[in-house]
Amino acid sequence: MSAQSEPESARDEHGAPEGTDLNGSGPGPADAVQEFRKAPPPPPGDSRGGRRRSWVTVGFALGLGASLAWLAVQTVMRVSSMLTLLLLAVFIAISLEPVVVWFTRRGLRRGWAVAIVLTGFLVVLAGFLALVIPPVAKEISALVDAVPGWLEQLHNHQSTIGRLEDRYHVVEKAKEQIASGSGASGLAGGVLGAGQVVLSTVTSTAIVITVTLYCMAALPTMKQFGYRFVAASRRERVEGVAEEIMNRIGKFMLGNLVTSGIAGVATFGWCAATGVPYAAALGIFTALMDLIPIVGSTLAGIVVSLVALSVSLPIAIATAVFYVVFRVAEDYLIVPRAMKFAVDVHPLVTVLAVLVGGALLGIIGALVAIPAAVAVGLVLDEYVFPKMERS
Repeated sequence: MSAQSEPESARDEHGAPEGTDLNGSGPGPADAVQEFRKAPPPPPGDSRGGRRRSWVTVGFALGLGASLAWLAVQTVMRVSSMLTLLLLAVFIAISLEPVVVWFTRRGLRRGWAVAIVLTGFLVVLAGFLALVIPPVAKEISALVDAVPGWLEQLHNHQSTIGRLEDRYHVVEKAKEQIASGSGASGLAGGVLGAGQVVLSTVTSTAIVITVTLYCMAALPTMKQFGYRFVAASRRERVEGVAEEIMNRIGKFMLGNLVTSGIAGVATFGWCAATGVPYAAALGIFTALMDLIPIVGSTLAGIVVSLVALSVSLPIAIATAVFYVVFRVAEDYLIVPRAMKFAVDVHPLVTVLAVLVGGALLGIIGALVAIPAAVAVGLVLDEYVFPKMERS
């Protein structure tokens, strides 16, 4: 009697285990209903079951995202000129890649091949400067020597310059502007602006040459690094398309160099035959301008025709006619043969690409517009159009 009462009293003293009744069995249906009613309600949530966000959190996230986007846009705009130079350097490196590959296939190391190509480029640049600088220096010297004669004519009331001075009083107005300080500040600003343009041009040229050299030397490594961002299952296909794009760009630039060289030689021959001064400099200028699609040769023809005015008006008109005929021959005879294995782009697409590229990036944009159109066409043919045909 005492042995049985002791365990029962101990069980009553410590209480029954949680979730069981006094008989040791589990809770019944009535107990489950009561526990469900006593349980606290779940926290409020959205339709997806997650916790509802407050308006403060949503507004802060939107404001932070907008601020970061604005900061990113401002940063890109500030470094847009530098990005343009980098784009030009990469484009030149890709364009010269076929020449480098040609040297490497002859047994040269890539470093030596890059050095040979760069040396050839510097030789061409030095030759251009050697042809351009002497005529420009000669004209500046002639201008300086002519200034005393102009000053004497200002005081001669019988000369044309003297009569213009008597009518408009240019010297007196210039003295007033200088005395007031505005003319001096404007002159100083013009001189400083010209100096900044020269310094900026030299700096940009040095940056492009340096980056182009590094890109040419490390182009295979850069390509392999870029291919690692593509999934292994699609890497071979993407690599094939990318190599084809770069191959087309290189062929286009080589064909463009051939047509530009023909334009430069034709300009030199015409100027030498008609007596237009600075035939060699104008020939190299025309070759460089002809690198710009569609508008380059036209601008070069206008400049050469204006220079031909120094000879005579009939020579200038004949020069303009010569460039019209040469442009027709270039578009229908020279370019199709030079670009036969390079690009296959519709003329309308070419015009639109050059216009859009020129509006976005100026001369550099017009230069890279056609290769960019070729790249877009290859991507569409490889990825977009096959999916549209299967759907």
